[in-house]
Amino acid sequence: MPQQAWSPKRERQYEHIEESLEERGTPKREAKEIAARTVNKERARRGEAQSSSRLSREDISSGRRGGLRSGTKRPKGRTKEQLYNEAKRMGIEGRSRMTKSQLQRAVDRRK
Repeated sequence: MPQQAWSPKRERQYEHIEESLEERGTPKREAKEIAARTVNKERARRGEAQSSSRLSREDISSGRRGGLRSGTKRPKGRTKEQLYNEAKRMGIEGRSRMTKSQLQRAVDRRK
């Protein structure tokens, strides 16, 4: 168990995720890391962690995401929603009509 502060529920969740990943052929070391990250993110989202990143609290949950941004050949990066919110903070006009790639270019130009 990577962390002692986990509740029995989180310990069961960790073990379930780890076993599931190993059954699918994920190496044990990688399965442990993925399971720990998933459990820690859920703890952050539920307010159980002492500290957490903004992304852990505000991004879509790992269960709902279901690997949307992993295991694909497409370029990794921010979601359209994340780019839109960043463009909004920067005050970029016309963002609601932009595609994801247009948002990416607009945000990158402002940085």
